[in-house]
Amino acid sequence: MDTYADLVFLGGRVVTVDAEFSVASALAVTGGIITAVGGREDVAPLVGPGTRVVDLRGATLLPGINDSHLHGCAFGMATPPLSLEVGHPAVSSLADVAQAVRDAVERVPGGQWITGHGWDTGYLDECVSDPARQPSRHDLDAVSPDHPVVLYSFSGHATWVNSKALELIGIDRDTIAPPGGAIVVDEAGEPTGLLHEGAQALVQNALPPLSRQERTDAIRSTLATLARLGVTSYTEPGLGPGGDGIMRGALGAETLDVYRRLLADGELTARVGVLLLPTGMAGTAEEFARNLPARGASEAESGDIDPRRLAIHGVKIFADGIVPNKTSWMHDPYVGGGCGSLCVGGETDAERVAEIGAIVRHAHATGHQMGVHVTGDRACDTVADAFAAAMAEHPRPDARHYVIHGDFLTAHSMKVLAAHGFGVNMNPTIKWTVADMEEEFVGTERAAYAWPYRDAIDAGVRVASGSDAPVTHPDWRQGIATMVLRESKAASRVSGPEQRIGLAEAIRTYTIDAAWQDFAEDWKGSLETGKVADLCVLDGDLLTADPRDIPEMPVVLTVVDGQVVHDTLGN
Repeated sequence: MDTYADLVFLGGRVVTVDAEFSVASALAVTGGIITAVGGREDVAPLVGPGTRVVDLRGATLLPGINDSHLHGCAFGMATPPLSLEVGHPAVSSLADVAQAVRDAVERVPGGQWITGHGWDTGYLDECVSDPARQPSRHDLDAVSPDHPVVLYSFSGHATWVNSKALELIGIDRDTIAPPGGAIVVDEAGEPTGLLHEGAQALVQNALPPLSRQERTDAIRSTLATLARLGVTSYTEPGLGPGGDGIMRGALGAETLDVYRRLLADGELTARVGVLLLPTGMAGTAEEFARNLPARGASEAESGDIDPRRLAIHGVKIFADGIVPNKTSWMHDPYVGGGCGSLCVGGETDAERVAEIGAIVRHAHATGHQMGVHVTGDRACDTVADAFAAAMAEHPRPDARHYVIHGDFLTAHSMKVLAAHGFGVNMNPTIKWTVADMEEEFVGTERAAYAWPYRDAIDAGVRVASGSDAPVTHPDWRQGIATMVLRESKAASRVSGPEQRIGLAEAIRTYTIDAAWQDFAEDWKGSLETGKVADLCVLDGDLLTADPRDIPEMPVVLTVVDGQVVHDTLGN
């Protein structure tokens, strides 16, 4: 035979995720391409002297996982050793956070900034016992009076700082928050140390920007983690001038240059799709148009690098905030009042609706795919309608715009998205994380409905899943379990059982439907001959496993483009 396979897999459950969700038992890879799928007899002729034959011993072979919303550089920066771990379960109280900062103060030279990531009031004992109790600068001042401290929330939509940081940043009772942001103050009008949404840029602008080496180290750390998890593709959702004020510029334009260098040096062990971020969390249509590059202007799109390894797919826009900050724009008030708002420029709801419409119209007319961060039901309706209006004004076949998160997608939103071939990018691991705490903000019924997978799929909307790391750990296994079970992290309570979906549907959201979001379903996302050999091997039989056991099933082999990037099989 002229060409033998490089890799042959036998004796397992080959979950192809093809149109029929067929299951085979063997697969062959030659030159980075899948060359046979079927039974032992189909791959036996391809075995030569140099072929690695992998006996799966009943393990499950899947398409490589595509985490369709993951901040790669930010995730690396948010995890040790590059950042303090102040999320659950590493900490369980404000006192634990203070102790972690105290320990850092003893290690760090005087005056140096201390950063951490992951705090969540839903898992801090003092805040759980008294919902009115929020993190404060005073919690940090006692252990770090001289080191400025910046702690990012798990969501990325709130930052907690100490008094030294406020002093260096220049924030006091007279500071006016940027549009779409909030500087939380106490009863005396003094800043508490909490900054929400766009106000976080005040911190970022005071911090020393990430060096190129720090960005490189962060992405390398992320790539190593993803290889161990079987993730072979991800969308880096927002790099550009709008990211310069987020996590010390981890989402800034310079990060894209680091990705290009890693690819050129052969270190990019996952496929990366990028959304550009022309503006931050409170942009205007004028700013967006000024910062939006022409379609095809990027080096990544011009053919200088392999677009199957690193590609710019479109642009990201922020439409509103998040439920825990009560900044998602809702039809009905939150518990305690208020409905949130759109976070774009404008003094009134009507002006902001017009502004988001202008931004969407401009991005669409210039040929970009759009991923729009939108969570509240009223904001979802607004964005879906803006998509439809832009399409009516400038018809474009297969634009594949999508809403990011879509926590409270309405029936109207789903109908509009499905009618135009648009999608939604949902986050099951966030659902798992926040299900127990959202009731205090939106009540029992709305909290259960959040992330309506069943309704969206039934409405004909293409649904992809992502972790939003560093908001949650990029563990697709927990995501699968959550989509199937709808159980919460803290209490294991079922939240919205009517929104459960089946295992096959859940797997599709991390594979072929995520590939669709990337305009790549014809060459990745399923195990079919002619497609790239991006593979993930899970120990055990995923199709018959108890869903509660899925998060503990080890990933034993990861292959990207035919190259093994993680291997504990050893055969």
